[in-house]
Amino acid sequence: MLYDQLENNVRRSWFLLTGFIVVVLAAGYGFGYLFGSGPFGLIAAAIIAVILSWTSYRNGDKVVLRLSRAREVTPQQEPRLHNIVEGLAIAAGIPKPRVYVVEDQAPNAFATGRDPAHSSIAVTRGLLDKMNRVELEGVIAHELSHVKNRDTLVMAITVTLVGVLVLLADWTLRSFFWGVGRNDDRDGGGGAILVVVGLVAAIFMPIMAQIMQLAVSRRREFYADVSGVQLTRYPPGLISALEKLKADQTVVHTAVRATESLWIESPLQQQKGFMGSLNRLFDTHPPLDERIKVLREL
Repeated sequence: MLYDQLENNVRRSWFLLTGFIVVVLAAGYGFGYLFGSGPFGLIAAAIIAVILSWTSYRNGDKVVLRLSRAREVTPQQEPRLHNIVEGLAIAAGIPKPRVYVVEDQAPNAFATGRDPAHSSIAVTRGLLDKMNRVELEGVIAHELSHVKNRDTLVMAITVTLVGVLVLLADWTLRSFFWGVGRNDDRDGGGGAILVVVGLVAAIFMPIMAQIMQLAVSRRREFYADVSGVQLTRYPPGLISALEKLKADQTVVHTAVRATESLWIESPLQQQKGFMGSLNRLFDTHPPLDERIKVLREL
């Protein structure tokens, strides 16, 4: 089952990259057609897509850490944290990740990196202050499970591409509006249809970005919870940690919507009422109550 999960995540990463390239090429063709530049728009889009896709694969984790304002810490600065990470990494059979701290009072944590050899664990100051050792071990084990299962590869790519897609949507729509009327004398219904397709793609890029985040399935959180307690062999530790996270209403001030799916729980303020119910349809995390219930049944 673990091998299947790893293979599924690798395939999902390539699916996301391929879909991203197709969207960029469609927008590039439409841009080139509107401005009468022939294949130049398509060629430029292809180059941009390749560069950004490779960058997201190689440096997506660095982007995430920078967005989260995470600071790398040494064993001398955070001995308890390093000791827990090292012990659990040995138990998981993976290299010890680099260790970061986010100076924020909300308790939370995330992992990132394209593979176990290039991974990082980040925890907030609030998590270090509010969790005892067994609870902290439960949280770290959960994050190391993401690393071992290569969920972090999918998440790092997703965070980068979500931001790029939103920016690309704005750029493409502005280009379409600026180019209106410049090619009215052109013939060819097929080209006009492709332009319409490109315009529709630009309009729906933000929605596609949300779908990309949801592609990082909620199931990975349940799986990481179960894998985490297999590492610690003590389910009450993670259960207690999740209960504390549920009770704490503090939000992570350094978190942004693009990185929401990375954290052990959503770091953003949850709205109430009708809008809150609507937003929960697009939550990247299952409710903490459900996760706690699953762990208690183990």
